[in-house]
Amino acid sequence: MRKRVAVLGSTGSIGTQALEVIAANPERFEVVALAAGGGSPRLLAEQAIAFNVPLVAVAKASTAEDVQLALYAEAQRNGYAQGDHRVPRLIAGPDAAVDVARIECDVVLNGMTGAVGLLPTLAALEAGTTLALANKESLIIGGELVIGAAKPGQLVPVDSEHSALAQAMRGERRDEVRRLIVTASGGPFRGRTRAELADVTPAEAMAHPTWDMGPVITINSATLVNKGLEVIEANLLFDIDFDRIDVVVHPPSIVHSMVEFIDGATMVQASPPDMKLPIALGLAWPDRVPDAAAGCDWTQPATWEFFPLDDEAFPAVSLARKAGTFGRTGPAVFNAANEVCVDAFVGGDLDFLGIVDTVGSVLDEHLGDPAVARQDLTLDGVLDADAWARTRAAELVEKR
Repeated sequence: MRKRVAVLGSTGSIGTQALEVIAANPERFEVVALAAGGGSPRLLAEQAIAFNVPLVAVAKASTAEDVQLALYAEAQRNGYAQGDHRVPRLIAGPDAAVDVARIECDVVLNGMTGAVGLLPTLAALEAGTTLALANKESLIIGGELVIGAAKPGQLVPVDSEHSALAQAMRGERRDEVRRLIVTASGGPFRGRTRAELADVTPAEAMAHPTWDMGPVITINSATLVNKGLEVIEANLLFDIDFDRIDVVVHPPSIVHSMVEFIDGATMVQASPPDMKLPIALGLAWPDRVPDAAAGCDWTQPATWEFFPLDDEAFPAVSLARKAGTFGRTGPAVFNAANEVCVDAFVGGDLDFLGIVDTVGSVLDEHLGDPAVARQDLTLDGVLDADAWARTRAAELVEKR
């Protein structure tokens, strides 16, 4: 029986690769809904008609007309007049992805980018659907709200690092885990000092050496904010303390993460850098999808190098540990401030070093508020902290 899949963020990097996995395995998966921002109406229409999807959602209501016209045009090109294709129902608005996440299906793949993925994540979990989660931000800012809403086995990580950890720990006992080792490619600026990072450009930050990703996650990889987010994510997913989660730089991105056990054994998940493997595993969990991605070529010589993280040049991971250790709304503030700073950097309003420096200033201000330390984590509290951090980060960017 085929799994019915709803894809959130279908026109982004994760979404498009997920649809390629589904297209290659039509006997295993069926797409029942797509959700996207609406900025790529033709691509969204092509996806909807190619997979004969009954429901399409866009976040920007202003793009609904363009998407509707693109859907009709694509349907006409593919035999709509002969009844070969139907035009899907279209819903639009800021809650459209939440509505998709609630529909009856087997798997919701959340491939959205940023904090906007939180409400759809919670909606999918409340609906009891398996959630293949690539939108790490929703877990990080939602924290215990997300973990508490998830039933055992319902939340399946799609990040390559956390998929690797989940695979290495499958069948193992958590009390026998000594530590988690999350690998980082080091990004395009590995080996540079802080002073050498002062004048880098957005184009240079987008030139990731091993992964082909969307703009936000690529720049987050250049600052290593992405690795900081992944440390918080690992803490939440696997209930391992921060002092037992290490980061090591591994430029080839072949080893995606490692688990060290109390007897000294280390379990490694290795494969060439290709997101289709963790995506396929997330969609089919707990089963594997044959030939989802190419394996390592053991007929060729290879060297795997590992280096310690340079916290002085790349302080984002330490900053994320501070936010995660504080908990509550700390991670939401860290993430929100970073999203604003990344946009400012891309727009030419902030230098590269200013991204993490500004995030650190916003986070310190938030954590220094005595009222914050007394607050329990609530959805309204997360949303309020997110909004405050965005406003404060924008103010600091303007001052710089």
